[in-house]
Amino acid sequence: MSDLEHRMKHVLEPILELEDPRERISAYHDMPYALFRYDPDEEFALRKQVTLLETRLTQGGKRVKRISLAECLDEAMRSERPLEEWIVAEREQGVVSIIETVHSVISEYSPLVDLVAARMPQDPDPLRDLVFIQRTGALFPVYRTFSLLEQLNGRVHVPTILFYPGVLDGAGLRFMGVLDAEHNYRPKIF
Repeated sequence: MSDLEHRMKHVLEPILELEDPRERISAYHDMPYALFRYDPDEEFALRKQVTLLETRLTQGGKRVKRISLAECLDEAMRSERPLEEWIVAEREQGVVSIIETVHSVISEYSPLVDLVAARMPQDPDPLRDLVFIQRTGALFPVYRTFSLLEQLNGRVHVPTILFYPGVLDGAGLRFMGVLDAEHNYRPKIF
């Protein structure tokens, strides 16, 4: 059993199975969410384990809602221009310029936090509903999840796990194992 599978089955799952997992996920009442860290090269193994976890939790009476940050990013970008135009713009303006532009789009024009919040369960029941935010790596190198989590503060009402591809660096996390470590995460890290 890999470390990823072990942490999913023996650390995270027992907490999510609780009648009310919020207190075990976070010490903050207005932040019922946590991070599940995994190595970026384990993306496909993680997806498989998340699917298996969702199946087990659903069989136990939980309702699991998945939110793909890749889909949110796609929606935000397409709200500004067709994908083909983004490709042409990248060729003409360069990668750095497009990274800055996409960051502006998901920060200001079509805020990522609003796209995520709109996908949260309607009429949420914190004793039954769970949210899994995944495909976080799609945001690399455009957007750091620290910003998203801070902006979700007060907008998440059910236990939520953000699956985070990164590397522990002391007390901080390095997104995708590349960017400088962020030390300001308040959510619990599994």
